[in-house]
Amino acid sequence: MEFRTKVETGRAGFQIGACEEVLLVGSCFASEIGQRFRDNGFPATVNPYGTMYNPASILHTLERMLNVECGVRNDRLQRLSMKNEEFKTVFLTLGTNHVYRLKETGEIVDNCEKRPAALFEEEELTVDECAEYLRKAVELLRANQPEVQIVLTVSPIRYRKYGYHESQLSKATLLLAIDKLLHLTSDIGHLTYFPAYEIVMDELRDYRFYAADMLHPSEQAVDYIWERLVGWCFSDEAIAFMDEWRPIRQALTHRPFNPESEEYLRFMQQTHERLAAFKKKYPTINCG
Repeated sequence: MEFRTKVETGRAGFQIGACEEVLLVGSCFASEIGQRFRDNGFPATVNPYGTMYNPASILHTLERMLNVECGVRNDRLQRLSMKNEEFKTVFLTLGTNHVYRLKETGEIVDNCEKRPAALFEEEELTVDECAEYLRKAVELLRANQPEVQIVLTVSPIRYRKYGYHESQLSKATLLLAIDKLLHLTSDIGHLTYFPAYEIVMDELRDYRFYAADMLHPSEQAVDYIWERLVGWCFSDEAIAFMDEWRPIRQALTHRPFNPESEEYLRFMQQTHERLAAFKKKYPTINCG
């Protein structure tokens, strides 16, 4: 007998390699998954300009990272752009279709910076508008690195301030926009969707998988999504890399009863020797 429904993901059409550099931009759920990458030794860049919840703000982050300004790049900006070609895989995690415009200029702001609410006007992007912002983000990434693999996800975190029904409508808008984009780019490849939202809503629907606020996924839930992500798109080499790194990391974070004992000092010396050998094998490992 089956007592739950499982979201089948199969295997992705790409694989993340050992110690591969990845970029994650989007909602706080992107930060949670990004931290799992870092904990497992991957050199992940996560929301370099802060958390971004909507498609427009995600596009703004990529424009800032790639130094796109009115379509003009100088030599310094071009060199900066080249650095970002190291990202073979980019995750874009959408949280909401709600945006805030500065009334004075009409521009969508990414952070209200604690300015008075009266200066801004809230707006809901349509399916077509969301899809268009995402299309521009995808084109920008591909212009910088044609072979980049882009993974789209929708955050499972609900927005109580909108009301639960309105929050579901917002998620539905994002899902429809992603579906539209996937159909538009079906002949190109390198763009896919990972069902983090569906896994939480359908598989982990019990409140024991939520944090105390009953809105955010618990640590256990995020760990489960991480496991599903690993099974979906990580290479055998990447999994072996994580298995080798895990005991070294645990040894480095061990807190001894007596840090001055000969036994512990010998243990740490051996650990640092293992770490040095591991760094030689994987020079870009994130040891933080």
